[in-house]
Amino acid sequence: MTISSCENSLDSACSLSRLAPVEAVLFDVDGTLCDTDPIHHYAFREMLQEIGFNGGVPITEEFFVENIAGRHNDDIATRLFPEDRERGLKFCDDKEAMFRRLAKEELKPIDGLYKLKKWIEDRGLKRAAVTNAPKENAELMISTLGLSDFFDVVILGSDCEHAKPSPDPYMKALEVLKVSKDHTFVFEDSVSGITAGVAAGMPVVGLKTRNPEHLLMKAKPTFLIKDYADPKLWAALEELDKKAD
Repeated sequence: MTISSCENSLDSACSLSRLAPVEAVLFDVDGTLCDTDPIHHYAFREMLQEIGFNGGVPITEEFFVENIAGRHNDDIATRLFPEDRERGLKFCDDKEAMFRRLAKEELKPIDGLYKLKKWIEDRGLKRAAVTNAPKENAELMISTLGLSDFFDVVILGSDCEHAKPSPDPYMKALEVLKVSKDHTFVFEDSVSGITAGVAAGMPVVGLKTRNPEHLLMKAKPTFLIKDYADPKLWAALEELDKKAD
């Protein structure tokens, strides 16, 4: 089967086995390592309502998915405050402080994460976290989950010329890890992130953490999984191991 037909298929075994031997695995953070969207949504909803955004009507989950989820704060600030971007950036900074206060108590790993972590470590694969989150958020989430020693590098969207959905952060991760896109795959949970990984030329396994499946599929992930315990993922990893032998 050709690469293009793999990419247009939900056949997970086909889609990852072409990477053999795999060299690296790249992860988004928010919604991919841990389910943070409810915390972000709550913080945005409460703070926007407080300042009378949208006439004081709380933002909906649909609005959150369309305008906020997975996006860099520069983009969010422009979308929420198109007439006053500086105000938007200050608002996003304050919202992130609220997120961090809440996250310390509420962060939980995506199901199956530590099983996948062991699979990656057992094979000596390189790994990077690639995120649009601010540095303080990324460090808090990664350390709270006990993954500070797991990742070889953390790539921030703000350290690149363009954040996701640009491929720049994923391209930088490949460069820093010194690995080929032809032997690397990505885990992502948002349209923005999946778009970035696909544009960087890698298969992207999409997680159905919170974002609607039909929206995620528009970004052309290789396949979607419920979480890291999903049998579809482990069938694909088993096939990848067989091809590498």
